[in-house]
Amino acid sequence: MAGIERHMYPGNNTPEGFFSYYQYILSQEEADRIFCIKGGPGVGKSTFMRKIAEAMLQKGHDVDFMHCSSDSNSLDGIVLRDKKIAMIDGTAPHVVDPINPGAVDSIIHLGDYWDEEGIRKNRDALISNNERIRSIFGRAYNYLAAAGKMYDNLSSIYETAIRYEELYKITAKIIGDELIHKEISSRQGDIKKYFASAITPSGIENHIDSLVRGYRKIYVVKAPVGVSSEKMLNLLMEGAAYRGLNAEGYYCPMKPSTKLEHLLIPDLGLAFITSNKYHSPDLSVDHVEVDCIDLENIIRYDLIEYQEFVLKDSNQKMGELLEKAVYCLSQAKKEHDELEKYYIPNMDFMKIDALRRDLTEKFSQR
Repeated sequence: MAGIERHMYPGNNTPEGFFSYYQYILSQEEADRIFCIKGGPGVGKSTFMRKIAEAMLQKGHDVDFMHCSSDSNSLDGIVLRDKKIAMIDGTAPHVVDPINPGAVDSIIHLGDYWDEEGIRKNRDALISNNERIRSIFGRAYNYLAAAGKMYDNLSSIYETAIRYEELYKITAKIIGDELIHKEISSRQGDIKKYFASAITPSGIENHIDSLVRGYRKIYVVKAPVGVSSEKMLNLLMEGAAYRGLNAEGYYCPMKPSTKLEHLLIPDLGLAFITSNKYHSPDLSVDHVEVDCIDLENIIRYDLIEYQEFVLKDSNQKMGELLEKAVYCLSQAKKEHDELEKYYIPNMDFMKIDALRRDLTEKFSQR
């Protein structure tokens, strides 16, 4: 039987620029091995990791696929969960280097398998191409920063109209229903942080459904864009951690450092998913209990009626700015694809494949 696969993003394109949660992929304390994959674009880092992940899945091992927000068809990493092994793309913009070399971390440098002289022949073109990519990403992040300001308009208006006493009542009931039977623990549960959604060259994409597959209960928190469920989710996450339960927090690309958007408590098979026009879970799955929490019901719209134009205008402009950012990201990807053409003909992929098969075999035997 094949293993369980999950998909998420460890980094994201955000109003703050590229934002990384790479430090949560697999900690030094819990990892058996962490491999940092080095090498330029087109040397096969993503394919190398994907083929290992797919082979391990077929052997019945559980795998997390860490997607790249600048090309969601590419991988920035994989985690073989039951083996406690991670492989991570250690190149820019998410530079990763060994922390405990030899004991936990190892470097796999795919640059060992290229023809350096062949690549150097295209030195000027490579430099020029990289400069164009940096410039395009700068414009994308400018658009995202502007979209972030429109999001701030929405959230600041809604903030004045939410009946927080009702939100806390809802939270208290959930804690009573789902957590109160668990004793407070002397050992705090582990909390990991990722993204379930990403702003990519193909638009806003998400992998929510892969994350909640097999869960016994899903709370779907319905909310207009800009209405935050983070206060509730943070209380639930803290409540789980204080009881020694591990939790996974998935953050919003528009507020990557603060806005908790989805919460998973794997130990209880319990998920809290925020649903809005940019992402919602598939609720057609059999044998899953679903409870909906509609935050529209705790908003005093009469208090913000005078701000209706700003809400509508900010929503519209945020959408337009996101589209322009996505366009820039798609242009950067085209340039990146051109960059790969300078590397691919100069790689010895037969040797890389041999290394991949050897590692897969070793992982299977651990």
